[in-house]
Amino acid sequence: MKKTLLSLAILTSFAAQADEGMWMPQQLPQVAQQLKAAGLELDPASLTKLTEFPMGAVVSLGGCSASFVSPQGLVVTNHHCVYNSVAVNSTPQKDLLANGFLAKTLAEEVPASPGSRVFVTEEVTNVTDQIIDKKVARLTGKARIDAIEKNQKEMVAACEKTPGYRCTVASYYGGLEFYRLKQLEIRDVRLVHAPPAGVGKFGGDTDNWMWPRHTGDYGFYRAYVSKDGKAADYSTDNVPYVPKHFLKVATEGSKEGDFIMVVGYPGRTNRHRLPSEVQYTFDWNYPAFVAASGDVLAIIERETKNDPAAKLKYAGQIAGVNNYYKNRKGMLTSYENSDFLQRKTAEHNAMKAWVNADAARKKQFAGDIEAVEKLIAERDSHTKEGFYLGYAQPRFLSSARTLYRLANERTKPDAARKSGYQDRDMARMTSVITGQDRTYDEKVDKALVLHFLTKYLAQPAKEQDTAFNTALGIRSGMSQDELKAAIDKVYAGSKLANKEERTAWLKKSPADFKASDDSFIKAAVAMYDADLKDEAKAEELGGKIQKAYSGYMKAKIAYMNSKGQAVYPDANGTLRVTFGKIAGRDHGADGTGSWTAFTTVKGVVAKHTGEGEFNAPTAQLAAIKNKDFGKYVDPVLKTVPVNYLATLDITGGNSGSAALNKRGELIGLAFDGTLDSIISDWDFNAANTRDIQVDVRYMLWNMKHVDKADNLLKEMNAL
Repeated sequence: MKKTLLSLAILTSFAAQADEGMWMPQQLPQVAQQLKAAGLELDPASLTKLTEFPMGAVVSLGGCSASFVSPQGLVVTNHHCVYNSVAVNSTPQKDLLANGFLAKTLAEEVPASPGSRVFVTEEVTNVTDQIIDKKVARLTGKARIDAIEKNQKEMVAACEKTPGYRCTVASYYGGLEFYRLKQLEIRDVRLVHAPPAGVGKFGGDTDNWMWPRHTGDYGFYRAYVSKDGKAADYSTDNVPYVPKHFLKVATEGSKEGDFIMVVGYPGRTNRHRLPSEVQYTFDWNYPAFVAASGDVLAIIERETKNDPAAKLKYAGQIAGVNNYYKNRKGMLTSYENSDFLQRKTAEHNAMKAWVNADAARKKQFAGDIEAVEKLIAERDSHTKEGFYLGYAQPRFLSSARTLYRLANERTKPDAARKSGYQDRDMARMTSVITGQDRTYDEKVDKALVLHFLTKYLAQPAKEQDTAFNTALGIRSGMSQDELKAAIDKVYAGSKLANKEERTAWLKKSPADFKASDDSFIKAAVAMYDADLKDEAKAEELGGKIQKAYSGYMKAKIAYMNSKGQAVYPDANGTLRVTFGKIAGRDHGADGTGSWTAFTTVKGVVAKHTGEGEFNAPTAQLAAIKNKDFGKYVDPVLKTVPVNYLATLDITGGNSGSAALNKRGELIGLAFDGTLDSIISDWDFNAANTRDIQVDVRYMLWNMKHVDKADNLLKEMNAL
């Protein structure tokens, strides 16, 4: 069997911290000794088998992680992962966000937000040699990108001949390796249970990324399929999916020092990035993002202040923006107080010195290292120019551009279409396009567009998009009144805010688009040729970067191997395992005091104010006061635990990940990190890094003694 660079990267002694690393399941036998030493009772080799226990129970929601917890397709994840589904099913008269939601029967379950999916991973296969074949290896620029995409589409098409499956080809180590993932795509997803915001979002944005924490961040979906067991669109005739495996709830409570393992789908980490990328990100990109996010939050708050219906429509977006807003601010603070860039630069220079010290290594690696540094700088310059434009586009202009691209792509054979516009993409695209009005309000959208167009038009003319300006009738030097009038005109001339009008365009031809008088459709048509040219330029640069970056990563892996260091790939949205122990910290974020490993319901009472983010439900407060804890009392804490810290390596996308004990039983859900350690996405710090879980005992106690969700507890065999 061919040894891949990935396997070579960990054949050397495991030199990384045991708590560091988002390991691919197939890598775990190489760290079996460390897993066993940490306390795992399962055979580490069993964790490589994706269709067996416990891996077969772990799923992706396409942005969050989750797990099956019953034989009837019941899925547990974080409250903030089901938040938008709760919001779109809420009205001012029936505010499910505030009051919570519980379906006592299958008939009471409601559709999740448009486009919701449950992805069950069944196969992960190394396909590097098929994607970067001998022909592709010789190419660069757009030709390389096109050839890679062609190979990916052919592989995906062959994989998806099995109905109901979604296949992707993911890139690892900066494009050095590729793996094909085969996932069952369950399209009928329904909301089952979410606690009130006073539990699921207790502490709100004030406590987000903070410790101590007292948040019941859990919620439940159910996966449905057709009566013959196949993935299907929503139908009242569908039945609950029967998973091959589901997690069992631990009957033994967790304690400090226990082994813990989290299995999920972390989104992105950046530990293999170049020093120039670090500098660009922390000196420009993140500060710009924080400023823009603050503006977005303030504008939505202003525009929805006296409009409860609009506030509900934007509740999901606000939660998402707030999360990353605070995240990036925390990263910037950590960066400012660190020597990260200096260390990164020193490490990079040491690698280059190692390469240049040997003629063979220099010949193999030096050219790619030099090239990637120049190409990344060029890419970052383009990103700066387009930053405000990304925020300044009206929602339904974006939809119109997507729809017109779809119409043009549909004139081609399916295999020749751009990825994202093939027949395989239509179900999700239709769902998203159909449901857009549920999260849209024109006055809010206009206010956001006006604000960011003003910033965009303040840029030098050479940094602006001429086709965009012409299509919208805008230009530099316009007064606010003139700009507002131009925006009002283009909004007034479109009917895309109407669901029926909008969805009708999903099946129309390019000729229909060209004949339309709809202002957003006309703008999309006018911008199309320029869009294609811009895309081609980006792909030309992207192809050059892909080739050089993979060479840089090959050099880095070889260098780290020479020092006996393990090399795990950066997170990329694929299935990973991280393990460690439940542990507090000797010092808090301010360098004084200490953090205990667990918080309890006593802290809920202490923080409760009766309003805003700290408004615990009356029924919960009464249960705490009466010590109505049942069997969920911790023998040491003498009360019900709420959240706990662990030394786990997680990031965004891990939200909702199952926290498992040494036997693979459910002991909680990962949902957050601490503010001073979230820079671990870039720079892992073993002393500071802690993630936060909601304790399964708190979940079950709330369900039993507060929300009376006995039907779900019985289904989970957790009564």
